[in-house]
Amino acid sequence: MTYRQICIVENNQVVITLPPNFGNTQKVTVTKDDLVDSRTQKLAQLKEAAKDPLFLADISEIQKDFDLIDNETL
Repeated sequence: MTYRQICIVENNQVVITLPPNFGNTQKVTVTKDDLVDSRTQKLAQLKEAAKDPLFLADISEIQKDFDLIDNETL
């Protein structure tokens, strides 16, 4: 059986209460996945990039390059 739960880490520990249908399971496998924190961090960085002058200058430069070829036809 697979049981997935996002847990809060406190004092470098995680406490998991298994559902009743796990019965007398003696062993479980715990997998650490920091995807939740990683995704939140990446979204925060994207929001910051929207205000970063260097990033905005790069985007502007790329847009100018494409503006030159947008009017071309095949």
